[in-house]
Amino acid sequence: MKIQRMSALTLVALAGTLALGACGSDNNTGTTGSNGSGSTGTAGGAASSADCPSGTVSAEGSSAQKAAIEEAISAYQDKCADATINYNATGSGAGIKQFIAKQADFAGSDSALKTAAGSDGKIEQAEADKACASPAWNLPMVTGPIAIAFNVKGVDKLILNADVAADIFNAKITTWNDPAIAKLNPGVTLPSEPIKVFFRSDESGTTENFTKYLKAAAPTKWTADPAKKWSGKGEGKEKSAGVSSAVKSTEGGVTYTEWSYAKDNQLGIAQIDSGAGAVELTGESAGKAVAAAKVTGTGNNLSLKLDYATKEAGAYPIVLVTYEIVCSKAADATKGKVIKGFLESFSGTDFQKSLTDMGYAPLPDEVQSKVATAVAALQ
Repeated sequence: MKIQRMSALTLVALAGTLALGACGSDNNTGTTGSNGSGSTGTAGGAASSADCPSGTVSAEGSSAQKAAIEEAISAYQDKCADATINYNATGSGAGIKQFIAKQADFAGSDSALKTAAGSDGKIEQAEADKACASPAWNLPMVTGPIAIAFNVKGVDKLILNADVAADIFNAKITTWNDPAIAKLNPGVTLPSEPIKVFFRSDESGTTENFTKYLKAAAPTKWTADPAKKWSGKGEGKEKSAGVSSAVKSTEGGVTYTEWSYAKDNQLGIAQIDSGAGAVELTGESAGKAVAAAKVTGTGNNLSLKLDYATKEAGAYPIVLVTYEIVCSKAADATKGKVIKGFLESFSGTDFQKSLTDMGYAPLPDEVQSKVATAVAALQ
């Protein structure tokens, strides 16, 4: 089945395998409905009208999942024509704020709701629970890697480790032929041109997860606490599309961005050496890191803890998980049915398998099973 997208969604080039896509501001509109199974995929024949609720829901947040959720909406639309889901990829921070303000029916976020007080003294999880008038659940839906993407003339293969990456993004290493980079890349001719770092200027879950990696894997080099707001050096660009485009057009450029954006912009992608040898970014290598994650939430609130400092051979360590943040009991029953049906389809086995064609990774089996149980429990 060939899936067509409206121009407002933009045509997403589907290529490669694995991870979490990043922050554009397009409104993504599709019509959706429930297949009612919790395990079937979204590619297939039309569902009966009895399986498809009608109504409209609005969501916003993570741009890391932009390509994935666009495809999920489009595929669900092919099956269920009487429900509409509008998704606006404004970034994780904006999505959570809009969800808590009751301006979004669910949110996409590349980090789970915080359970500790922020700088404003508020606790995100508590604020979300209050807005829902029921527990708000973090449901892992899209997993994938963050690429260190580069544009260096004559360099097709580049190996970095956490210490060197931290020094690059802190502007302590400023040229591509720096001895620290050269040591990791014997036999590679590195140019003397300046390194041009680009970072996300908007509050971003991608930024938070990348700085979690730097903090965990290079604690003596990266001393700032992980956060959605960038604390390193460089030039800010808005959303993943902004930083990826900037690197594409800038000789010597480097950024952190979702794998799908790096692939779509045909950027170089660094291999990461965590101590057991250089690891290329693939669906399998990122999946190894995600599979090792531990559930830290309780019940159906499935927040995960990733091991960014893993030294497991063959594991690509810079990964993120995008959560759909939902009310466990919807205030509007009609919207609740649409959300539940859509998430059943999105988290279903068949659709999750299809994510590898978009630069993401399917949820590991043990996580997918827990998500299916949680989605089935939504009211």
